[in-house]
Amino acid sequence: MDRTRLVAVGDAPELARLASQNRDFLAPWEPERSGDYFTVRRQHRLIESALELAEAGTMLPHVILDSDGGIAGRITLSGITRGAFYSCNAGYWVSADANGKGLATEAVAEMREIAFDDLGLHRVQAETLPHNVASQRVLAKTGFQRIGFAPEFLRIAGRWQDHVIYQVVNEDWREPGP
Repeated sequence: MDRTRLVAVGDAPELARLASQNRDFLAPWEPERSGDYFTVRRQHRLIESALELAEAGTMLPHVILDSDGGIAGRITLSGITRGAFYSCNAGYWVSADANGKGLATEAVAEMREIAFDDLGLHRVQAETLPHNVASQRVLAKTGFQRIGFAPEFLRIAGRWQDHVIYQVVNEDWREPGP
């Protein structure tokens, strides 16, 4: 079974429910969110915007699926760049009740393969807060290696916070054909 699939506009109600239900659980790991973020309308707009970027080839927004095929979280390849870079950034979350079941690990592994095999990228980068040991384990299990430390990298939970930087490189990368 595939662990991810492309997000769809019809996912807005379920994503709004999950975001609202997991608001406190995810708050320490995410930017501060305004109240409208947790509404179906806002999720609908965010999905539409993400799908436009997917169409342009700069983002690949997926949902993470549980064993029953229901939505358990999100995973996105963003900042997809080609040229001399052939790289992207991976970000993901799973709901509290799906946490610790291996879903994030399976989703990251699947998106890594999509990045390398389908998108032809050379590198995927991801960052975690230094105390987010669970996410660091997910990245390590899927072949990512720690490559650095970025002070005050992202504004998370209302303040600029340091992040640990990870990457995985496609050792079999080949120049794309014409």
